[in-house]
Amino acid sequence: MSTPHHLHWGAEDLWLALEPLLPGLSVEVVAHIGSTNTELLERARRAGTPRGAAHDRQGEPRADPAATALPGRRQADTQPCLLVAEQQTRGRGRQGKDWQSSVGASLTFSLALPLAPADWSGLSLAVGVALADALDPPQPGQPPRLGIKWPNDLLVLDAAPGSAVPPGQPLGRKVGGILIETVQVGERRMAVVGVGLNLLPQAQPADAPALSWGYGCLQEVDYGLTAPAALARVAEPLVRALRAFERDGFAPVRTRFAARDVLAGRPVTTTLPGMPRGVADGVDDSGTLWLRVDGQRRPVSSGEVSLRRDDSATAAGEGGAC
Repeated sequence: MSTPHHLHWGAEDLWLALEPLLPGLSVEVVAHIGSTNTELLERARRAGTPRGAAHDRQGEPRADPAATALPGRRQADTQPCLLVAEQQTRGRGRQGKDWQSSVGASLTFSLALPLAPADWSGLSLAVGVALADALDPPQPGQPPRLGIKWPNDLLVLDAAPGSAVPPGQPLGRKVGGILIETVQVGERRMAVVGVGLNLLPQAQPADAPALSWGYGCLQEVDYGLTAPAALARVAEPLVRALRAFERDGFAPVRTRFAARDVLAGRPVTTTLPGMPRGVADGVDDSGTLWLRVDGQRRPVSSGEVSLRRDDSATAAGEGGAC
């Protein structure tokens, strides 16, 4: 399906590349939709009698707005589906935040598939690594241009991971987000992996809330990259990463994540009442974030915690409770 911007998605080529990895896959492109995640979750629910509501990646219940069904043959099944929207009007991010998208300036899609890993922990990090490596392939001796902020954000880096950054100077700006939700259908759990990426600079409305990590776009990393080209670049690595995670978990990806970890060694504030401040100290083999607080290492694994760089600290390891 095309729009006045004449985007050509190459859906058949995508299907040919992905279907051997995901038998039964459908690839669908729509001009407008509320939320690709919501649509695929609703399809899964209509496929059978779900045992419980949708869940986030830690298994916590998540309330989803109702989706309006789209016409088509895949309205009620649990086969894999890649659903691409040229524009989302009710896109959702983590903790219920809105994700704004516009035709040609953004890439928004969701991939639904049955998934049965032994441990779901670290899945959003594994997805982030797959996306970042596909869009910004590692170059020996060169710092990455794309970083990952635990647990589910991609940033265009203004400073290399681990480098000294004075207070007030940005580490990077948000270029994308990942939203992973699941729903139980019969004996199977369906995972819906939603991805939103900024391709072009976009003027922010005067009344829009300020972004805590600023605004970045992929054309800062690869000038001329289009939404269809970005999808073609990330789709197969994403599917392979999901299959590898299902088999092996997060541990094999930990080193690749560490190379893009924008928080490691930096003071951060959290929304946890018992741990308002700490110094990020990397993640373990399960994808759990660790903070150094009062000389001790403490884990942060809750899906409801929000992290920001703590510019009140004068140096890593100083300030607050660190």
